[in-house]
Parts: sequence; C-alpha cells; structure tokens
Amino acid sequence: QVQLVESGGGAVQDGGSLRLSCHASGRSLSRYTVGWSRQAPGKEREFVARFNWDDTTTITDSVKGRFTTSRDNAEKTVYLQMNSLKPEDTAVYYCAVAGRPWMIPQGVDYTYWGQGTQVTVSS
Repeated sequence: QVQLVESGGGAVQDGGSLRLSCHASGRSLSRYTVGWSRQAPGKEREFVARFNWDDTTTITDSVKGRFTTSRDNAEKTVYLQMNSLKPEDTAVYYCAVAGRPWMIPQGVDYTYWGQGTQVTVSS
C-alpha cells in the first residue's frame, strides 16, 4: 500500500510557473512509474506526464517543452515542473503510482492516487 500527498498547486498568471510535488509514504518509488494527470471542470481526466520506472520520462504533446517531471528517490517524491502556464492548463492535478513495479500504465490506468491539487491560470 502507498499513500500519495500532492502539494504545490495554486493560482498564477498566464506565463507563470508552478512546481507540484507528490510525496509517497509506505513505499519507495524507485521501481515504480509515477504518472501525472489532470481534470478540468466538465472534462475527463487526461494524462499529462509520467516518470517511468526506468528513469525515462513521457510528456504529452500539449505540454511538451513546458512541463517536465523528475524524481528524488531519497525524498520519495516526484515533481512536475510547469513553466509557461496557460489558462487551458487550469485543472486539478493528480499524481498516481502504478500497481506493480517495472510496469508503465497506459493513460490514467494507475492503482494509487493522490487527492489532487488545484492549479488555476488566469489570463
């Protein structure tokens, strides 16, 4: 079992930056893929980025070049750095962990989820 706590959300203006953190308790993240997704009002949850178990990263096209993800094993934390934010990035952002080590879930098919953190970008 793993518990995830997200932090770092907030309100910024168009072009601003935020860094989201996802801290895990109960398990090291070093063998697990950690994903980031978001859900805007009235829309389905969508995949944003993931830090794969093999230390590679995958970023969805709509945020590529603006968002990056990284991991600090010692701190059991994964980060989502968001730069050049746009109003269309406004959503609740979630981190999630795969259910098994050495796997890469597709889309938003993760087992453990954080509570979400609100990101609001104003124009």
